[in-house]
Amino acid sequence: MAASRPLISVFSVSGDKSGETILPSVLLSPLRPDIVQFVHTNMNKNKRQAFAVNIHAGKKAVASSWGTGRAVARIPRVGGSGTSRSGQGAFGNMCRGGRNFAPTKTWRRWHKRINSTQKRYAVASALAATAIPALVMARGHAIDEVPEIPLVVDDAIESTKKTSAAKDLLVAIGAGPELDKVANSKQIRSGKGKMRNRRYTLRRGPLVIYNSNDDGIEQAFRNLPGIELCCVDRLNLLQLAPGGHMGRFCIWSKSAFQKLEQIYGGESGKRIPTAAMTNADVARIINSDEIQSIVNPAKPQNKKRAPKANALRNIDALEKLDPYAAEAKRGVARQEAAAAKTKDKRMAAKRKLREQYKAQGEAFYKAASRQGDVCENGFALD
Repeated sequence: MAASRPLISVFSVSGDKSGETILPSVLLSPLRPDIVQFVHTNMNKNKRQAFAVNIHAGKKAVASSWGTGRAVARIPRVGGSGTSRSGQGAFGNMCRGGRNFAPTKTWRRWHKRINSTQKRYAVASALAATAIPALVMARGHAIDEVPEIPLVVDDAIESTKKTSAAKDLLVAIGAGPELDKVANSKQIRSGKGKMRNRRYTLRRGPLVIYNSNDDGIEQAFRNLPGIELCCVDRLNLLQLAPGGHMGRFCIWSKSAFQKLEQIYGGESGKRIPTAAMTNADVARIINSDEIQSIVNPAKPQNKKRAPKANALRNIDALEKLDPYAAEAKRGVARQEAAAAKTKDKRMAAKRKLREQYKAQGEAFYKAASRQGDVCENGFALD
């Protein structure tokens, strides 16, 4: 977006356009959120303060192991008797009142070294993101009334000495909604941090970048909520991409904006990254006449062959291998088809025969179980 607009407007402290300046080449650097996130994560560790637990914590009890043979664990146990504490385990991290597992030490590696080239590339990428309105808005900044991104103000901004004048200047250049958003975001922090000298949380507002603090710009802007200041000679990634998220809303003084061209690029400036591709339209590049004239012609596609048929399930495939086996299989299929046609007739004959046998069985059972008179011929045994 910035590449199509190489001239950047310069605005006066009253909000009117007062001139133009050339877009610095560093603002055309490729966006590398991976490098920015990596460098920010490591830089953020360099302000940590060492902490550790007391070296004697959990180890003040007088305890010794009971040894083996008593059917209890060999953890050290508090001696004595007559109290609930006697016999309880001590020292171990699994014991009540014991030490931590791997107690924290002050000689932990708190700080991280960062490759200077990576830091330079990350700052260049973060600077380029500040010139893209979509990324600035995506980061949450209210820039709907800002006339242009990047926002460059005349050097008179560095002569501002009063906070009231600084606030009027920001409102004149369209940063008023951003100031209101930041001021309304102040709230008490959740958690114990409110008791540790960080009671309030606040959104990040504009970053004012100046060239010289000789006229008191720091004193004018530092008391506005959410406003941060930075000298162009000491650009900090933690300010340009808070949280590792590119797209900070930056307000530049004209001299600071022009000094970017001296700091980055050129023969004496810092080396800035270049994009791997100047044209990201890969499809257009591949289909261009220049590329198509030198690439190899399209190769004929391999002939698609039908999948091999299983002879155990496919009779046609079986016939190619063994015609006799295929004919035998077809004969069995014909027999089964013929048997299926006469199945109803055969089942009816079986059912009729079964009913006949059933009737005979019932007649025999009735005759066999018929009761007779045991006294019909008297009680004579002969």
